[in-house]
Amino acid sequence: MVADFKVIKIRFLPELIEQNVRVEMIGNFDALPPHTKEAIVKAIDATSSNDGLVLNFAMNYGSRLEMVEAVKEIARLAVDNQIAIEEIDESLIESRLMTSHLPEPDLLIRTSGEVRLSNFMLWQLAYSEFSFTEVLWPDFDESCMLSAIEEFQMRNRRFGSVEGDKGV
Repeated sequence: MVADFKVIKIRFLPELIEQNVRVEMIGNFDALPPHTKEAIVKAIDATSSNDGLVLNFAMNYGSRLEMVEAVKEIARLAVDNQIAIEEIDESLIESRLMTSHLPEPDLLIRTSGEVRLSNFMLWQLAYSEFSFTEVLWPDFDESCMLSAIEEFQMRNRRFGSVEGDKGV
């Protein structure tokens, strides 16, 4: 992933700025090597005022760790009497996740023939649609993306409700 970020830093950052893309990152930033941190900070700073698409890099990220850290933070609030146990709900947990400021994904595209989540955004993907492809990530191009989006657009999203249920 280090090499990928150098490519973005050198080659793609001007295009991301031009296309109004904001770069963000989830994961354990502190554990990354210094040169990777520098490239991430540069990309995030350079695109911070962009309000179009968000390109969110998951680096040194694991969903289980994310949830454990969120629960620890909530437990500290409860121990310090800042919240009551009865106040702990989905909304509070979501507010402590690394992605709390982002909408939940509508679509997860899994490349390389993999058909598992691999500890990736376990909470956030609860109502996402999945698209699986045998295409390897380096070969996943614009036509593959368009195919996945077209397939997604044909789906009837129910967000957990059963057919005929009026609730969402």
